[in-house]
Amino acid sequence: MTNAEPWLSVEEIAAHLGVSKESVYRWLEKGRIPAHRVGKLWKFKTTEVDEWVKSGGAKSESSSGEVSQ
Repeated sequence: MTNAEPWLSVEEIAAHLGVSKESVYRWLEKGRIPAHRVGKLWKFKTTEVDEWVKSGGAKSESSSGEVSQ
């Protein structure tokens, strides 16, 4: 049997990335972060989120809310 990758909560993925929960919720609202809805909860796979970060998906936003290039 293989060891399956665990699903992480908003709090856990925020801690993994070193950001606030609010940042994660902002990314969710904009449909930017790879996530899966399980009932009322959002769940994340670390490998998917890590690939998203590596591909530049987590670039910081300017104060106007626009993504910086």
